[in-house]
Amino acid sequence: MLRKPLLLAARSQACRTIVERTPVTRAMVKRFVAGSTQEEALPVVGELTRDRHVTLDFLGEDTTDLAQAAATVDAYRDMLAALGEAGLGERTEVSVKLSAVGQFLNRDGEKIALDNARQIAEAAKAVGTTVTLDMEDHTTTDSTLGILRELRQDFPFVGAVLQAYLRRTEADCRDLSGAGSRVRLCKGAYDEPESVAFRDKAEVDRAYVRALRVLMEGEGYPMVASHDPRMIAIAGALADANGRNADDHEYQMLFGIRDAEQVRLAAEGKRVRVYVPYGDEWYGYYMRRLAERPANMLFFARSLVTRS
Repeated sequence: MLRKPLLLAARSQACRTIVERTPVTRAMVKRFVAGSTQEEALPVVGELTRDRHVTLDFLGEDTTDLAQAAATVDAYRDMLAALGEAGLGERTEVSVKLSAVGQFLNRDGEKIALDNARQIAEAAKAVGTTVTLDMEDHTTTDSTLGILRELRQDFPFVGAVLQAYLRRTEADCRDLSGAGSRVRLCKGAYDEPESVAFRDKAEVDRAYVRALRVLMEGEGYPMVASHDPRMIAIAGALADANGRNADDHEYQMLFGIRDAEQVRLAAEGKRVRVYVPYGDEWYGYYMRRLAERPANMLFFARSLVTRS
């Protein structure tokens, strides 16, 4: 019942103003967003990469201003250069929302997003790391995968996110399960119509397992994005059944969520990557995390007391 109102609130400027001015909310956000600036985020990355890997997301989306898209590209390039100088490039990649770099611009949006993503990929290549294209609502899927195909011609390390709740995802996994492909599989965080997405939790879970099986049986590099203990256990079993080792797949979790489990998996020799957002545009990210599951409201609140 809360999912739709939360997702609507994520796009409401009035709600954003109220939430951003609430001290309790800002305190919660601080635990799940690694600061507003590059200078605040870098020490967080340095700490996490002692035993884990990181993907950095410079927060922002739905950009309709060319200058803002260019500023986002500059932020990524600056961060990647700083990661290289700090010797963190090997364990830290970046995640990019194409809508933040021009995909929604009225004129030549896809071309501008592709050109901007190329600049980010070039900067990542220079410091020996990778880029993953985040996936947004279902209306952007074809565009995002099209840009991915273009990028991978010159930057084969660029990965993509697929969302298990979309009915098309199992087929997309088959298309992207070839050698060299990198796919982050998540459950999905947008309010999609039943015509394109599974909406029942049990159906989404089954769809996740089907898609994960395709990726684990393929030749690519699966990235298991889940906090669900059952999905993590299934992923481990599928990896073992397909003769995978710690270097050819990884587990991904959000910064500030289930830290103890992240540490445990890493201590077992598994590759764990933490999704670390930073920047001022945290509101939409925060609201979608709450909307993914109503229980996340309690989950986030409980994480203020314990990081387990």
